[in-house]
Amino acid sequence: MTLREDKVPFLARLVRRDPSSSDSKKNDVSILALAAASFGSKTDPDSTVPTGFDPAAVALFEGLVECAFLVAHADGVFDELEREAFERLVLVACDGTVSQGQIASLVTDLAAQREEDGEDARITAAARAFKRPSHAEEALRVAVVMARASDDVSAVERKTIEKIADACGLAPAAVDEAFRAVDAEIARV
Repeated sequence: MTLREDKVPFLARLVRRDPSSSDSKKNDVSILALAAASFGSKTDPDSTVPTGFDPAAVALFEGLVECAFLVAHADGVFDELEREAFERLVLVACDGTVSQGQIASLVTDLAAQREEDGEDARITAAARAFKRPSHAEEALRVAVVMARASDDVSAVERKTIEKIADACGLAPAAVDEAFRAVDAEIARV
């Protein structure tokens, strides 16, 4: 996947929206952005200061980002420019609640885990973080936004998104619905 730098800010704003929500005030912040707030509050583990840290929200955030990461890696290419664009997309999508350093560290960890475990095992691990159907649907939407960050969605990217849906227990039609929702938002904006 070659991320188009000019699409990154636009697509990051798409990730922050929930097109399935009928409440116009609610759809300005996605599950990813809400979970990012808890991930961003991670501090020194020895600290006793209350931080708002929620381990389930952190796992959700990491799972959502991992799904996008796996799509970005699906074609076997993830060079430094793509990494920078990916990190920027996540940073903007999270509305600054996660630092650049935290995202860079997470991407480094995800790359090591993917290298060690392989794509299929990482998809399964990410899917475990999704406790509700809305979480799994958000994972698909984030993955589709990531796929749309390049000029075209490749067959291997689509296959990775289908694997994510399957691991999450979603019907194959959920993939088409995620593409329709993201494409409708792209056309609308």
